[in-house]
Amino acid sequence: MRGIALASCLSLLATLCTPIASAQDAGRILIFSKTAKFRHDSIPLAIKTLQQLAEEQGLQADLSEDAAQFTTDNLARYRAVVFASTTGDVLDETQQAAFEHYIGNGGGYMGVHAAADTEYDWPWYGQLVGAWFRNHPAGLQSSHVQPERDSQPNGTSWAVRDELYNYRDNPRPRVQVLATVDESQYQGGTMGKDHPISWCHRVDGGRSWYTGLGHDASLYDMPQFLAQLRQGLRYASGLSGDC
Repeated sequence: MRGIALASCLSLLATLCTPIASAQDAGRILIFSKTAKFRHDSIPLAIKTLQQLAEEQGLQADLSEDAAQFTTDNLARYRAVVFASTTGDVLDETQQAAFEHYIGNGGGYMGVHAAADTEYDWPWYGQLVGAWFRNHPAGLQSSHVQPERDSQPNGTSWAVRDELYNYRDNPRPRVQVLATVDESQYQGGTMGKDHPISWCHRVDGGRSWYTGLGHDASLYDMPQFLAQLRQGLRYASGLSGDC
């Protein structure tokens, strides 16, 4: 009996010492990086960074460029799907329908940089990402990113040097803008004084978060950009209700 009692005590102690949260407890995300047009050199670094940020939040990150992952049953395993600089037509109609179903059931989407240069013939995707890519100025250009909350500046702006996208239209009427860039500081901007570069919104019961930054590899060492990605991942995966 003493042996049984001792074993019970040791089992209880082990239970008390075991961390409450683990990657399995929090869930999984899918990082999808298939490209059908231009392929960004920074994709491997973007994936590595997103993996690290996911691990910080107790999430397991699965990586794939296989569109066959987009089935109703498989997508149901994930808290969020991250499009990491995808380009062009990456999903067929059946896979698109599965992804629409996933978002409609409360799933999360996170788009990084060229995710806005994706699936131009799929109107629902344009609504999901918030705005499609139009063009960008030649080369890397420098500006400042101004964080925003409730349509007002929120905190100190920070310097950025990246490929700064122009979009087909201003998404502000449809989304909650999280940051803008200052076109007066560089050449080639076409959106004027109000140039959103990051935003979030609810779509069909699901969550959507996007940043247009992420072309240049050096950004993935910037604390401000990492903070932006971290919050986007938390929102898309449902760990935070505040994007």
